[in-house]
Amino acid sequence: MVVPLAARYVAAAVGLLVVITSANSVVGTLILPRSVASRVTRHVDRLVNGAYVLITKPVRSFRQRDRILAANAATILIVQLAVWLGMFFVGFALMLWPLVHGGITGAFRLAGPGVWQIGNNNFARGALEETLVDVASVVGILTITLQIAYLPTLYTEFNRRENAVALLNARAGVPSWGPELLARTHYALGTGISTIDTLPELYENWESWAAEVGESHTTYLPLVRFRSPKPLSSWVTSLLAVLDSAALLLSLNPSTAPTVKARLCLRAGFICFQDVARAMGLKIPDEPDPQAGISITYEEFLEAIERMRFVEFPIEREAELNEAWEDFVGWRVNYEPAAFAIAYAVDAVPALWSGPRRDRRHPAIPPVRPPFGRPPDGAEDKHGPGHPEPSSSSGAAPATTRRPDPAQTQEPRPPTPPAGGPPPHGSEGPPPGAA
Repeated sequence: MVVPLAARYVAAAVGLLVVITSANSVVGTLILPRSVASRVTRHVDRLVNGAYVLITKPVRSFRQRDRILAANAATILIVQLAVWLGMFFVGFALMLWPLVHGGITGAFRLAGPGVWQIGNNNFARGALEETLVDVASVVGILTITLQIAYLPTLYTEFNRRENAVALLNARAGVPSWGPELLARTHYALGTGISTIDTLPELYENWESWAAEVGESHTTYLPLVRFRSPKPLSSWVTSLLAVLDSAALLLSLNPSTAPTVKARLCLRAGFICFQDVARAMGLKIPDEPDPQAGISITYEEFLEAIERMRFVEFPIEREAELNEAWEDFVGWRVNYEPAAFAIAYAVDAVPALWSGPRRDRRHPAIPPVRPPFGRPPDGAEDKHGPGHPEPSSSSGAAPATTRRPDPAQTQEPRPPTPPAGGPPPHGSEGPPPGAA
């Protein structure tokens, strides 16, 4: 069948459009230092992520699922490069079709050696054919070179991100949880000397960290799916834990909390989550809705308070926990939707207070706590995390488990939520905007 020359020219115009689309995606992804919405890379991300969702769906163990998902980002990079080169190959072949004698097979045979640098490219006849083949060769070489040069930038940003996460893990354990961070900071490894005074510096460092991650992870989007080296660690849950600790500190101890640095950290973290979620194409509210509430219930808030009480964390508003709860909800409602959407999309470790995951069968994983410590004088620490379970007559709960309900230990229960309405309940299914 002989295709009319007019149809070949139409195909050549389509080929030019394909080449321009692929080139625009390459430049926007690998060269421009800003977030560029590319349909090509977005579709590649969705395709690869969808494949990994199907692969990990029957896997029950989170550690095994994490090992499989560790290759997700690398697969995206490989498929991304293959799609770019494939689009160039098809585009240049269609552009060469009106110039070759015979069918479209000859056009593909002519474009192949140019793009892939494999085979004999002596089939070109005429100046225009040779020019297109040479352009295809340059484009193919540049694309591969830019992708190779792209990798050191990715891993540099990854190492900078994970350095702060590893330092937080050493301080607060894994998986990260805001109340645990405050409790361990006060407990200070059983030294008997509170290190709460180090929190302002922590919030200042994480303010800078959130700004850097927000910039790098929107510019180099595959970084979002680069997982931490340890399965129970994640940059998403780490930032969420730091923000929760700042919100709790401002809500419980308003007069002694590092107000300015905690607020700046909350603001930077909120912007980071918002920017990354939008770059991923996740649907999140443009503005936080205070009436929507949060997924954490008032009972879970009280459990967190009990964890902090167990290490004798100083709490100013002991008699005003209702007001502290309302303040905490007011802070968390700003960053929770975006954080939950990202955590769901990347299937981060299911830490406490980090939202739902695809595998609803897997419960939230509480922080792994080390054995109890001893003060410098060698005296046994009666209140440290990990202390052996006391006898039933002592009335105290082991730090490796959740503290019993106050009613069961004959302690006065904190005030109930205000009569205006019940506290927000946990959500079921994927959070709003999750892919």
